[in-house]
Parts: sequence; C-alpha cells; structure tokens
Amino acid sequence: MLEAVLLGFLFSLFLVFSGSYLRGRLAVLSSLIPLSLFIYFSTFISEIADGKVIYEIHEWVPSFGVNLSFTLDGLSLLFALMITGVGTMVFVYSSAYLKDHKYLDRFYGYLSLFMAAMLGLVLSDNLMSMFIFWELTSISSFYLIGFNNDKEDSRKSALIALGVTGIGGLMLLGGAILLGDVAGTYRISEMLSSREAIADSSHYVLILIFIFSAAFTKSAQFPFHFWLPEAMKAPTPVSTYLHSATMVKAGVYLLFRMTPVLNGAEIWHTVLIVVGGITMIYSAIHIIFRTDLKGILAYSTIAALGILVFLIGIGTQAALVAAAVFIVVHALYKASLFLITGIIDHETGTRDVTQLAGLRKVMLPVAIAGFIAALISGGVPPTLGFVGKDLIYESTLHFKDNAILLTIIALSTNVLLFYAGFVAGIKPFMGKLPKKFEKIRLPSPLMWVPPLIMTSAGLVFGLFPGLIETAVAKPIAMTQALQFEDFHLKLWHGFNPILALSATTLILGTVLYFVLKPKHSLEVTIAKLDPIAPKTLLINLSEGFAVFSKFWTNFFQTGYLRHYLFIVVSFLILLLGYLIFSDFSLSIDTSSLTELTIYEISILIMLLLGVLYTVFTKSRLAAVASLGVVGLSFSLLFLFYSAPDLAMTQFSVDTLTVILFVLVLYKLPKYLNLSDIRLRIKHGIISISFGVLITILILKVLSEPKNTEVTEFYAENAYKLAHGKNIVNVILVDFRGTDTMIEISVLIVAALGVFGLLKLKLKTKDKK
Repeated sequence: MLEAVLLGFLFSLFLVFSGSYLRGRLAVLSSLIPLSLFIYFSTFISEIADGKVIYEIHEWVPSFGVNLSFTLDGLSLLFALMITGVGTMVFVYSSAYLKDHKYLDRFYGYLSLFMAAMLGLVLSDNLMSMFIFWELTSISSFYLIGFNNDKEDSRKSALIALGVTGIGGLMLLGGAILLGDVAGTYRISEMLSSREAIADSSHYVLILIFIFSAAFTKSAQFPFHFWLPEAMKAPTPVSTYLHSATMVKAGVYLLFRMTPVLNGAEIWHTVLIVVGGITMIYSAIHIIFRTDLKGILAYSTIAALGILVFLIGIGTQAALVAAAVFIVVHALYKASLFLITGIIDHETGTRDVTQLAGLRKVMLPVAIAGFIAALISGGVPPTLGFVGKDLIYESTLHFKDNAILLTIIALSTNVLLFYAGFVAGIKPFMGKLPKKFEKIRLPSPLMWVPPLIMTSAGLVFGLFPGLIETAVAKPIAMTQALQFEDFHLKLWHGFNPILALSATTLILGTVLYFVLKPKHSLEVTIAKLDPIAPKTLLINLSEGFAVFSKFWTNFFQTGYLRHYLFIVVSFLILLLGYLIFSDFSLSIDTSSLTELTIYEISILIMLLLGVLYTVFTKSRLAAVASLGVVGLSFSLLFLFYSAPDLAMTQFSVDTLTVILFVLVLYKLPKYLNLSDIRLRIKHGIISISFGVLITILILKVLSEPKNTEVTEFYAENAYKLAHGKNIVNVILVDFRGTDTMIEISVLIVAALGVFGLLKLKLKTKDKK
C-alpha cells in the first residue's frame, strides 16, 4: 500500500522534469497512473468482501508511536476505489478539457499530489500520519483551486478553502494528541480496545470537539459550508474530483472511521444529527435560488454531505449502510454532472441555466449521460439512487427518537436534490436550441465518455444492487464494530411506508421542477441576506482580526530595541513577581557563607562605581568605557573563585563588546537624543526590579538540593571519552561540539551581516 501511495507523489516529481512530454495528445497517458491504482485496489475486493482486513506497518518515528501504518478494510477500500476510479475519469477528461493549457503538466502534478494524499489519508491507521496526509490534501487542493492564479477570484477562493480546512487540520492534530494520550497509541485499530477508557476520559468532550471541527470544516458542514461554493472558481475537473468524490468526503470518512472508537455517548449522535440536519436542509433550500450550474451542484453537494453526517449520527446499522451506499451514489451522479457541466461551459461559454436549452440536438451522448445522472440523483427506479433513497428513509423511520421529524427533513432534502439533479442534468438539453448554439459540435469522446461510464455504472448497480451489497455495504458494516445483522439490498421491497415516501419524493420533485424555474430575481432575493450569512460574518471577523493585528504589531514592534527589552523584561517581572508573592519560601544558610575579603570588597566597589557611572554619565564613550569596567570586575571575581577559563571568556567578550559599541557610536549621529529623564527613571526601576528578582531566584536555587548526576557524568567521562582534563572545554568541543559549531556559525553570519551594514553606502534614491 505504501508503494500505491508513493506512486502519485513520484509521478508529480516526474512531471517536474518531464512534464513537457505529457502535453497535447500524450496527456491522456497520465490517466494510466490512477487506472493502474484502481486495478490494483480492485484485486482486493473479494478478500475484503470475505471479511479480511489487511494491515501494513512501516516504522517512521517508532519512539513517538508515529508510523506509516495502513489498513485496507471495507471502508478504506471503498474510498480508495472511489479516489482512483473517479480520478481516472478526471485524468482522461482533463486531457481534452485543458488540451491547450500551457500548464497542463503542472495541473496533472497537482492532481497526482492530491490523489496520493487522499489515498494516504483513507489508508492510514495512524492518526499522526493521517494528519500529515490530511494537511497535504489541503495544500494540494489550494494549488488546484487556485490553478488559474492570474484571476483574483481563484486566488481568493483558494485562500478561503485553505484557511477553513487548515483550521480543521489543526483541530485534527489536537484530537489525535489527546486520543493518543488517553488510548496510549496512535493506531486507530488499537484504539478500539480502549473505547470505554476514551468515553470515560475527562478529555472525551474536548476530543469530540476537535474531531467534529476537523470533519465539519473539511466536509463543508454548516456554518463552515461557504468555502465549497467559493471553490467552484476552480477548473471543472478540479470541482469534479475534489468536491464530488474526494476531499469533501474526507471529513465524512473521518467520522466513519472514528465511529467505532467515539460513539459511546449520546452527544456523539446528537451533534451529528443536528449539524447534519441543518446542513442538508439549509443547503438544499439554497439550490432553488441559484442559476449557475456549478452553484447548483455545489449546494446540492453540501446537502448530500449533510445527509451523510446525519446518517452517521443516527448510527444504526441501517443508517451506516445507507451512508455507505449513498457515498457511491453521490460520487457517480455528482461527478458525472460536474463533467457534463464542464462540457456545456466548454462548448457554449456559459453555465447560466436560464440561457441553456435544446443542447441534446448537438450533444446527444452528453444529454443521455445528463438524463441518467438526473435519474440517479432523483432516486428514480431502477437506478442506484433509488436504492440509496430507500435506505435513508428506512433509517429515519426506524430511529428511536423524533422519527417523523427526521423523516420530514430527509424527504424535503431529497425533493430539492431531485430538483437540482433535473435542473443540472436535464434542463440544458430540453426545449428549443437557441440560434447561438446551433454551430456547437460534440466535443472529443475523452470528455463525454467518462460521465457516460459513471452514469451507466449507477444504472447497472441499481439493477443489480447485490454487487454493491457484497463489495461495499457489508464490508463497511463490519468495520463499524456493530453486532452485524445480515441484510440484502433490493430494488423492490413491496408496498410499505418507504415506497410511499419514495413515490412522494418523485411526485413533489417533478412538480417542483415544472413549477419553479431558475430565475436571476431569486438570486437577487437571496443575496439580500448576505450580511448575515456565515461567510460574511467570518470575513468580518477576519477583517476585525486584521485591524487588531495591525494595532498589536504597531504597539509592540516600534523598531526600538529598548522597547522590546522593556516588554520582555516587564513580562518576566510579572511572572516571577507572581511566583514570589503567591507561593515562595526562602531560607539561607548563613553559616555556609564565607567572609568577604578586602579584594572582593574592592572589586564590588569598583563594579558599583562602574554601574553608577554608566547610568549617569552624559558621554556615550565614557558610558561604554565604564561598562567595560563592570565586565572586567566580573572577570576578576571569576578569577578569585578559581575559574580562569571563565574569566578569560568574560574578559574577551567584554573587550569585544566595548570595541563594537565604539564602532557603532562612531557611526551614530553626534547629538542624537534618544531618551529623557522620565524614560531613564522608568528603565531604572525596571532594571532594579529585575535584578532583585534574579538575585532572589539565585538564592532560591542555591538553597535547593542539587542534582549532581550530570556533573558526575561529565567528571567521570570527560577524560575517558574525550581525553580532556578541562570539563568545560570538553563539553563545548566534544559532547556539544555540533551545538558549538552551529553557534559559532551563527555568530560569524551575524558578524558578516553587521559588517555589511556598516559598509553599506546607499544612493540617495535607494534611501527613499
């Protein structure tokens, strides 16, 4: 499985050097990558259908429990097949759709990168590696959504998508860390044995918040849904791949994967049902206010994602099976509708459904694909959509609480999805062909064959639902750690309430389609609510944050070093002062102190005089010189206490510091006044306070028992291992030799930078 994941990354890398060979007619060869992966994963169908689960582990950072662990079970196999299957169609389609684009090879590179990241995400059995692949999907989708980066809308859409899903990624990281702490492992399969411990943990609610946030942002749940319609600025193949089959379903996948681990409390079900229910009905209502085909598909996608979250929240076997089947249904018809929309846009130059009609006369195969896709979307028998819709009603009707309310919500959403499918899949092809479209010709088969294949699959699976039952429904039901009850998917269940609900959906949807016509006036009406829309509120919040950031930056980043020191030292004084006055005790053993000698008293007096002269002198040069006296006094103290090497170091540093100060003063304006008496008093108070606190802390440290383990180690091994008698030198040169070398390198770089600044002679125009 690792090789399968790496293949996409390697192909992206290959395109960097050889991408020019895969432009033009040879571009379609790129589809061999997802096709080969689809065939590879297809070979596991029979094994997984028999209940087998395949594990694969590659050590990465074993000391932290972070490894490349992969699992292939019913759930991951479904997503792997969907990613590679729909991916193959998108790769083929793109070779014709973007045939003349000069960056087609770059597009395939981004697409391959995204495909590999998605495969890694759905196959990961380790939450940490899943987080990495999760973030890679956000980054690669950022490049894909903003592919037309010469357009401001594309750049803005890409940033919004990255911002929202990026926050979700951080939430996933938080949830993974907490789960790993509670369960003692990052492997999801091993967390199943800690299910009760996780549910009883004090972090359980916080874990749910993190996981929900990650899933809701990625899968565009209310109120984070707005990034998905915005992302429709991307090229149509991107919309097809990311928003119908892969990226937006990553959040759904996460919820599915974590259901056996986290669904131990009522809050899990309640939150998912409420959020999913709001999302599905809210987005479905938005459909009737849209005239842009991609806009209609975007909101119907959000509604479908809401249905999936809603079903996972219900959590019964019937609901989870319904969700699994609906994932397949949605991928087939939504990917097809996106590709068909791309064909229409490519050939007519518009996606405005109010201007489109009669296209069946010039694009009959596309019209057939659109017609079948609409039937699947509406749940019309004998398509797979009908099977999926029945399963949804079965789940809501048999739910223990509020069954009628949940069924009404599901019915309303399905009616509106029926309407959306017919508007996008049928309306552009019906009626009289406008004169401006009469010269349109059928595009390359590379564009219309992929949607025809996918819609045909939806029809075949509907006629033979046993294929989905064996390959998808039952294997996924087994992954959910349920008390598995055998079931069979059928096209016909006889006359019962579920059939009545399906019939009601078809009747109401048909009536709605013929009565309610897409109008720009409706779009204008809904636009009046934009000021209170979640997107507007979030943008206002981000703008407010930008204003606050500007104020914060201007307040702290003044450009004066003394200001930065004042802030840092003041903050430390507050922290240390709080510690001292809240919980602090100090006892000094005066008997252990030695009496001061005349030499020490003399050095101390010299040091104090140096400090006082540095503070009160009006001459900068004299201040620097007296500062040197302070440093030399410390050197003498070190010398008296038998530390000649330390004294030498102090002496060298102080001498160098004085020289550097003099050089800097030489370059400064002669009479520049940078401080006044009030500022000096303020800095004096801060300095004295900080000095007192540091003194107290040193006394506190001296009064505490000492751990001499490290000292003993160096004393014992300095000569044995490094053949040096001076422990300090051995530590600097041998035990921490790399650190010392890097520190010296930093100093050299800094010195070169300072030297360059001192020698810099800008021209007058450059200074401006």
